[in-house]
Amino acid sequence: SLPVLQALEDGLKKANADPSVKAIMICGDNGKFSAGADIRGFASPKRGGLALGPIVSLIEKSEKPVVAAIEGIALGGGLEVALGCHYRIAHVKAQMGLPEVTIGLLPGAEGTQRLPRLIGVPAALDMITTGRHVPAITALKLGLVDEVVEENTVEAAIRLANKV
Repeated sequence: SLPVLQALEDGLKKANADPSVKAIMICGDNGKFSAGADIRGFASPKRGGLALGPIVSLIEKSEKPVVAAIEGIALGGGLEVALGCHYRIAHVKAQMGLPEVTIGLLPGAEGTQRLPRLIGVPAALDMITTGRHVPAITALKLGLVDEVVEENTVEAAIRLANKV
């Protein structure tokens, strides 16, 4: 939604401008990282100039380390946000994927470029073309996430952020 996009952009700019901030952690709410874009918003004539792709690029270009704390699901645009982060930690029960292809849409925030760079072309093509969800343990084996935890994902992401 537009408020989420605006909050991400504002938060990133504020954190990057603040010299006391050494690292940035992005998490979701209520045990879910992000289910991605609300497709009802695609028909909206006014998006306020905000789009997910440039915000993911802003994450990726951050001079400060950005860690994604993935709980529950990171699907579609949610996974693309995580792909823009420098590090990704997932809860053991988390699921990741690009399911928009099942309704005829391609990932639109450069996930089709970032995913193959991260996990290789064959595995990325499978995820991009099938829309299947990948469990956290498989994501770790693929190199999609850096760590899988059973404890509080946010606390683990903060520990990693402090370490890097």
